[in-house]
Amino acid sequence: MRSQTSCRVTASLVAAAMALAACGSSGGDGGTASPENTVDKGVQSGVNDALNSTTTAAAAVTTAAAVATTVAAKPASIADWNALATKERAAVVKRITDNKWGLSADGKTITGPEGFSIDVSKCPAGWNNTQGITDTDIKIGNTISQSGTLAIYGQIAKGISTHLDVINAAGGIKGADGKSRKITYIAKDDGYDAARTIPLVDELVDSEKVFSVITLGSPNTMKTYDKLNVGCVPQVLSMTGHPAWGDPVKHPWTTGQQMAYNTEAVLWGAFIEKRAAELKGADGKITVAALVMNNDFGAAYNFGFKAWLSQSPLKDQVVYVNETIEPTAPTITDPMTTLTAKKPSVFIAMTAGTSCTQSITEAAQNGLKASAKYLFQPSVCKGASFVGKDKVGGDGSASDAWWVVGGGLKDAASPIYDADPWVQSARAELTAAGVDWKKDQTTLTGSIWGWSIEQVMSIASALPGGPTRANLIVALRAIDMTPPFLLEGAKFNMNGNKDAYLIEASEFAKYDFTKQGFIQVGDLIELSGKSSNCIWDQAKATCT
Repeated sequence: MRSQTSCRVTASLVAAAMALAACGSSGGDGGTASPENTVDKGVQSGVNDALNSTTTAAAAVTTAAAVATTVAAKPASIADWNALATKERAAVVKRITDNKWGLSADGKTITGPEGFSIDVSKCPAGWNNTQGITDTDIKIGNTISQSGTLAIYGQIAKGISTHLDVINAAGGIKGADGKSRKITYIAKDDGYDAARTIPLVDELVDSEKVFSVITLGSPNTMKTYDKLNVGCVPQVLSMTGHPAWGDPVKHPWTTGQQMAYNTEAVLWGAFIEKRAAELKGADGKITVAALVMNNDFGAAYNFGFKAWLSQSPLKDQVVYVNETIEPTAPTITDPMTTLTAKKPSVFIAMTAGTSCTQSITEAAQNGLKASAKYLFQPSVCKGASFVGKDKVGGDGSASDAWWVVGGGLKDAASPIYDADPWVQSARAELTAAGVDWKKDQTTLTGSIWGWSIEQVMSIASALPGGPTRANLIVALRAIDMTPPFLLEGAKFNMNGNKDAYLIEASEFAKYDFTKQGFIQVGDLIELSGKSSNCIWDQAKATCT
């Protein structure tokens, strides 16, 4: 999951784009990642290619009209999008069957593209390849934060269930065995508390007997992915961008979906390098301030940014300061006041949920918005649910001119995409189900995950043997599709052991409060297949 910018930044950006995140708690302004753990040769080559072709350096703003033109270049209706998905799924199925990937005839090995392999003999005694599957049903479990300070992400479950209800009403998922199965989706609230996630995952697997599990949150996924992989239970489409999910060798049953957080951190660094002359103070220093969530999620951002800085030509010129907040913190006034006092040229919110909106309102009230040259929201708070007028209050101008490295996703709640056929369809599904997407805008993120679940389950079901855990994981490791929720040119693919990340694209975007949306600045940057896999070393808090 990587992306980049301009021409003069080549040397440091190449070095930085490879920065690999760490986990643990963050704080203060000390410590940088060791350079030997940050260079990704595959990304380095991809970055060079991207820098030679991108126009991001020109910072030409993509207008609403241009967005409409981009949308028009894609399928013109939801029927066209569905037809494209059917065609692309068939191509994935053909590739898998032609190569005879999947569970071997002796039941001992699962194979996939580019050397992907799982030794099934290491699965627990009694492992069931079809647990959660009946002749009529596919049971999927999800742990998600439906309470607490990150409860807004719980609305994703509404969007997922709504889309799956539509699929079920149309007959469900058709299998190679001639049977059609409906998806039973079970969401359990963990309050974004990893200690609660662990027993809930056990309950889903051992009591509910689900086929596969989806987990939301970096710490929540981190606390459960070892056990699920040992148990040979699919933990797919995880709702977190931690780079650790890119490990098809030691954690083959776990996959992510969104752009990696460490890539996002590198892009912040690239942005700063391009604008170094503008950002320097009278002392020649550039002060960058960050509000960091104190868990694996925030640390992935924090250490990724420090790793970029450790290899940047600006490393002796950038003063990096940060304040941490707990995920449960009700307010962020004190840390924001402290950061504002540092008079940063750049402020970055390395956080999620309620604190994203709070960072916008605090910055408007304490003078940071007026004094800092650039302010960034994290990709996980790109949507109107966090930055829109209804959230920040007043005329909505508090959000104006905030930036984001957006991860290639459309903000389906923004008026900018009113004419987009997929956005129209997703909104209509929610409205028909009695869900007010204008009030609960994160439900539209659930529509994204609902689409992904539909596609991977359809591919797995169409393979010989029908819906099995082996077929599901091979379907994901070989998927190559064009989702309607991504910006033009962003890819959605994996390729066995060679490419373990679904989305490796991003845009830079700037919020326009009069349009109530992030407006893309420059070209989309796409580095599909260029990222090295990440075998996460918990002790060293880095990829190896």
